[in-house]
Amino acid sequence: MRAIVFDQFGSPDVLHEADIEVPQPGPGQVRVRVKAAGLNALDGKIRSGTLETVRPTPLPAVPGGELAGVVDALGEGVSEVQVGDEVLGWSDTGSYAQYALATTLAPKPAGLDWQHAVALPVAGETTERVLNLLRVATGETVLMHGASGAVGTLAVQLATARGARVIATAGPSNQGYLASLGATATVYGDGLVERVRALAPDGVDAVFDLAGKGALEDSITLRGGTDRIVTIADFGARRLGITFSQGSQERSTARLAALAQDAAAGKFVTTVTAYPLDQAATAQQVSDAGHVRGKLVLTVD
Repeated sequence: MRAIVFDQFGSPDVLHEADIEVPQPGPGQVRVRVKAAGLNALDGKIRSGTLETVRPTPLPAVPGGELAGVVDALGEGVSEVQVGDEVLGWSDTGSYAQYALATTLAPKPAGLDWQHAVALPVAGETTERVLNLLRVATGETVLMHGASGAVGTLAVQLATARGARVIATAGPSNQGYLASLGATATVYGDGLVERVRALAPDGVDAVFDLAGKGALEDSITLRGGTDRIVTIADFGARRLGITFSQGSQERSTARLAALAQDAAAGKFVTTVTAYPLDQAATAQQVSDAGHVRGKLVLTVD
């Protein structure tokens, strides 16, 4: 099968296409014919070797942790899905490939296309986990740093759906985008504390940092302490006494299925930019650079 692999750690240039063996499902696994693979910032950190001390990666490796596609084969003991089912979820093997193995999958609604389906697993799980950690409630004001990406796109809308007001930061080119999602938008950088105080004179109740670029000190100033601040991107959080929330292995297929149904019904929007599989290096270069609007996706023939 066609797959994107890397044989050494480094820049996106280490990614290349290869013909590798089709994986065989083990007990409890299914094989999925991949239609779309999601890109995440984590993919670039793994490829670069940045996470080797905490998350070793045997080489050669196929990147990618989320997929949407068609069930192609069943491992022993699988009864929840059937061959031919259209699904989305998390991959056990790299998803930048024509086939991948998976154990945690939800049905894809007919009204949701592949590219928008694959924008949901990681962003949905991350958003709900952090909003729950922050205890976001009706009438509260939430500050989100770097909210124009895949997680931020969903987080703005789901926090708003809880009845919260969202103040969201991004670069100048994404101000209108954040406003279209229901946020009060402002730019990041020098003077942020003053800008946020002008927008929320009574203060902010919680902070969700998706940027990981030096916003935590300003967040502490705005909150008057470290309570109800969570980051998913700043590895210096613990030094400051702030919660760093990592991906959970307790992934709910029921919640993902409900999220997919809501997406198909138009209850929230997702924004995707798609690249063909053979342009994975270009897509990861864009991801590494930041300032992404919505979700980056690879389409697989």
